[in-house]
Amino acid sequence: MTTGFFMDERCFWHAGGNYAFTMPVGGLVQPLAAGGLPENPETKRRLRNLMEVTGLMAELDVRSASPATRDDLLRVHPAAYLDDFKRLSDAGGGELGLRTPFAAGGFEIAALSAGLSIAAVEAVAKGDLDNAYALSRPPGHHALPDFPNGFCLLANIAIAIEAAKAKGLVRRVAVLDWDVHHGNGTEAIFYDRDDVLTISLHQEGNYPLDTGALADRGDGAGAGYNINLPMHAGSGHTAYLHALDRVVLPALDAYQPDMIIVACGFDASIVDPLARMQATAETFAEMTQRIKAVAQKLCGGKLVLVHEGGYSEAYVPFCGHATIAALADSDITAPDPHAKNFRIRQPSPAFDAFLRASIDDMAQELNL
Repeated sequence: MTTGFFMDERCFWHAGGNYAFTMPVGGLVQPLAAGGLPENPETKRRLRNLMEVTGLMAELDVRSASPATRDDLLRVHPAAYLDDFKRLSDAGGGELGLRTPFAAGGFEIAALSAGLSIAAVEAVAKGDLDNAYALSRPPGHHALPDFPNGFCLLANIAIAIEAAKAKGLVRRVAVLDWDVHHGNGTEAIFYDRDDVLTISLHQEGNYPLDTGALADRGDGAGAGYNINLPMHAGSGHTAYLHALDRVVLPALDAYQPDMIIVACGFDASIVDPLARMQATAETFAEMTQRIKAVAQKLCGGKLVLVHEGGYSEAYVPFCGHATIAALADSDITAPDPHAKNFRIRQPSPAFDAFLRASIDDMAQELNL
């Protein structure tokens, strides 16, 4: 099996602009930032470093990519938005939407982040790679076509899907978003279409506050092709696996996609500062194994994971390593130093039964 790993050093250089004091230190060195956003380069950089130390990186096909072109971006984002983004980026940075600050050069870095997603999807669709992981930064699943949102400036996954469709590489794509926050941008872009199935597992009432309802199923041709599973705060390992088995896998089986793309956030972890869920590195590994198996069954194994959120510098590396090792069928492990303690802190049997019953209730409402 050949698993691709798409990354670029420059994506670590995305900075918080007006939310953090960023000191330029030259065009060939990462800017220095004092304080700032939870979305910072260290979670991603420490994941990469861990993979290098354990030897997992050496088992992957490591690649970079070209930035998304203007034509790539225009398939999702209107010209006026792209022009405003580029103008402000060239002027030193700023903010165009909600919680989306960026520094000078932010446009080019965001285009590169989208380009990594495009390249990963294309390589898997063509059969050059069996599956792939794109370490895209800044993330993308909150970005609306004309309004950036929640650290997301360009809709990386949607841009990659449209690029692959334009080349005739895919027809029907399923997007599973297990980031702890609702994938409102991806949902909005494909809400009235039946050629992309969107599924979001997220903490109910987290971010955004006004999206992600179970009743939001799509419009027009897209009616029934959007699935939201707003999960209770405190959901842990067993509840997440039950959500996959009870809702996600049956929905994928019914849809029969050509490719599955996962919006892979690690912010459902038990120690994430922006959420209240109790997933562990083991949870993410087992979810990956389940999705990988269904991808093998439905679409020849064509599976791409695109990095989204996850804000614990201490724990994201272990969650990511477990996920990518599962994706690559690797025997290399990075033992979770918190595993024993996190197992003890999982929901009580009574609460876990309540969580699983609530998922069963939602599955019934979704006719799954």
